[in-house]
Amino acid sequence: MNIIIIEDEKPAARRLGRMLNELNIEAHTMLHSVQESIDWFRNNKHPDLIFLDIQLSDGLSFEIFDVVTIKSSIIFTTAYDEYALKAFKLNSIDYLLKPIDDEELRAAVAKYKEQIPSKKHLQIDFEDIKKLLINPIDRTYKKRFTAKVGQHLKIFSVEEIECFYSENKGTYLHTTDNRNYLIDTTLESLEEELNPQQFFRTSRKFYININAISDIISYTNSRLQVKLNHFNEQEIIVARERVKDFKMWLE
Repeated sequence: MNIIIIEDEKPAARRLGRMLNELNIEAHTMLHSVQESIDWFRNNKHPDLIFLDIQLSDGLSFEIFDVVTIKSSIIFTTAYDEYALKAFKLNSIDYLLKPIDDEELRAAVAKYKEQIPSKKHLQIDFEDIKKLLINPIDRTYKKRFTAKVGQHLKIFSVEEIECFYSENKGTYLHTTDNRNYLIDTTLESLEEELNPQQFFRTSRKFYININAISDIISYTNSRLQVKLNHFNEQEIIVARERVKDFKMWLE
């Protein structure tokens, strides 16, 4: 199997390469920009499978396809965990949400291998997905959440919520009055319910409200630690693979 990785953050590319090695798969080539990828595709045999980051240092990776016709299978590696993933699903494109999880990577590779015998070539409308990434369609996001307290339902507006987090297979919200409430949902479900301008998924355990941030501190291994106004029960760490997107979100 001939595989390449296109990822502008070299530590993230090397990490993915190591994860593939653990599956006895070797990525022979790693590319880090739109222009480098275009040059490579013009001069090399195209691979069976591409692990493709969406946001590269010199533009969106879709720009590669504006210049070069590529028929390789694609697994996206992306930090866009809001509106875009729905488009990927509709186009039958597989994707891995950063930071990449071992089991999800294993499942994506297995899915690709199952499709090899059919030699199915996906017709991907990159322009439509690109429009979703650059100019997302108008959406209505949830403005309130409910939590059961005894025999009662308590209502919270999103302005009252500092963060959502997972713990012991449950999902909780933490309020501005420094209380935690168990809610009947998952962090994955929140992807389509929270306004991405207000909430950011720092890791697989946390969504934080931009209005609740009190401090941001440099942390080990090029990560960031986020302090909220009231929540202090766990450390909130921005995964290294998400730091760039986090900084863009802050602006």
